[in-house]
Amino acid sequence: MNSIMAASSNRIMLGPLVAAIDQGTSSTRFLVFNAKTAELLSHHQVEIKQSFPKEGWVEEDPKEILQSVYECMDRTCEKLTQLNIDISNIKAIGVTNQRETTLVWDKETGEPLYNAIVWLDLRTQSTVERLINKTPGRNKNHLKHKTGLPISTYFSAVKLRWLMDNVEKVHEAVLSHRAMFGTVDSWLIWCLTGGKKGGVHCTDVTNASRTMLFNIHTLDWDPELCTYFDIPMEILPKVRSSSEIYGLMKSGPLTGVPISGCLGDQSAALVGQMCFKDGQAKNTYGTGCFLLKNVGTKPVMSDHGLLTTVAYKLGRDKPACYALEGSVAIAGAVVRWLKDNLGIIQTSTELEKLAADVGTSYGCYFVPAFSGLYAPYWEPSARGIICGLTQFTNRSHLAFAALEAVCFQTREILDAMNQDSGIHLSQLQVDGGMTSNRLLMQLQADILCIPVVKPSMPETTALGAAMAAGAAEGVSVWSLNPEDLTEVTSEKFEPQINPEESELRYARWKKAVQRAMNWETTEPVNNGNEETSIFSSVPLGFYILGSMFMLIGAKYIAAGQK
Repeated sequence: MNSIMAASSNRIMLGPLVAAIDQGTSSTRFLVFNAKTAELLSHHQVEIKQSFPKEGWVEEDPKEILQSVYECMDRTCEKLTQLNIDISNIKAIGVTNQRETTLVWDKETGEPLYNAIVWLDLRTQSTVERLINKTPGRNKNHLKHKTGLPISTYFSAVKLRWLMDNVEKVHEAVLSHRAMFGTVDSWLIWCLTGGKKGGVHCTDVTNASRTMLFNIHTLDWDPELCTYFDIPMEILPKVRSSSEIYGLMKSGPLTGVPISGCLGDQSAALVGQMCFKDGQAKNTYGTGCFLLKNVGTKPVMSDHGLLTTVAYKLGRDKPACYALEGSVAIAGAVVRWLKDNLGIIQTSTELEKLAADVGTSYGCYFVPAFSGLYAPYWEPSARGIICGLTQFTNRSHLAFAALEAVCFQTREILDAMNQDSGIHLSQLQVDGGMTSNRLLMQLQADILCIPVVKPSMPETTALGAAMAAGAAEGVSVWSLNPEDLTEVTSEKFEPQINPEESELRYARWKKAVQRAMNWETTEPVNNGNEETSIFSSVPLGFYILGSMFMLIGAKYIAAGQK
């Protein structure tokens, strides 16, 4: 009897709870937090399959993404019930998601018209080159004054253009006014709030700012940008703030609960790390690596290859805050590649042990430019390269070089950020799945020459979405006032090598990056039989033919003189 009373009193003690859907590139999670203490109470995770139909193409199944959300919700609710926690205490749900990934579906049938084209996908490279060639001075920053972004394969507009040009179903649905476009947040919110039976078609300012169709100054879709990409505005979702009630859950154990928070994953991590002040920054290590710095309520443009993006807008009447962002395409994805493609590790956790066994890359450098290079280069023609190999190099050195690559790429974007702002970060706040790798965290401190600070609760992306949902007007169970925010406990990694050694390794890395550049272009590079002919270079051909004639002539002259 006492235990039952204790359990029921525990339930009362918890107070309001807030949940978050965290739909990432490699997995989906559903997490439930205590709104008063920010404590994570329970969660469930499901892996997402990626398909690679052609070289450089990356796709995911929209139905599998949606199904994984329902599965994670159901399992988490079961776990909470087993813990004697009443799920009716869940007062709101926030959504955070992989950004830029592009979907089109039929609003009448609710069916996706093609797979989701993932942000990493490179199929639009020729489109991007064509667009850049059309701009005055072949300037990839031609639209940056409105979007904060360079013209790149990374963002949604070119992916949507590809779908409209190459997928008949999409083309037909656009013509017959049945098509809906959205990033992953829009697809999930539309489905969860009823789908074809009255689902809400919306996105938030942070996700919209990654499409190249959104004006970051007016905070709305831009008619000129839509004309530039020839995209009809009627297929776009309505843009809302990151914290307001969008609609109610229409099925499952949480039917009737409002969905009231929406943030792109990197913005959500900035909120979850409590980076609300101008100048505060965080780095998230997921599939890619993303360093964001809060620059306040006025957008700041970068001169060093960083993006200007909307950080958050926490309420309809609240001002938007902006961030400078350094985006690295391949971080955790390099671990997956070593596991799935090369088979040198069986699990992700093995990588740390393998690298720690040698403690050095022994001069081996790995530039994982599988999807070209993002910040600060924005070079889609770069490709992955491993250099500095000797007969001594083994898989442990390669594992170490892979971890170092993540750290060097972070150093490059941190340097760019320091140059843009003129203020150097004194420490780096970090989060994301890879931060559980202690060797990586120590390497990062060594390569940056500043301390790296990791919160003891690593789920800051989901926490940010939960905070936005719980703070929304009409929910108001989570206070975002600075004095009410929970103090975060963290672990600090101090640099342990001298700066000279760090600089030497970094200089070597920069050399390796140059080797990876301009590898893949759409220009023909051979004469059709896979062997480049020396005569394909006209000046070289003339030179060699001329030399041959001179040698023959000299031979005859010499013979005549005998």
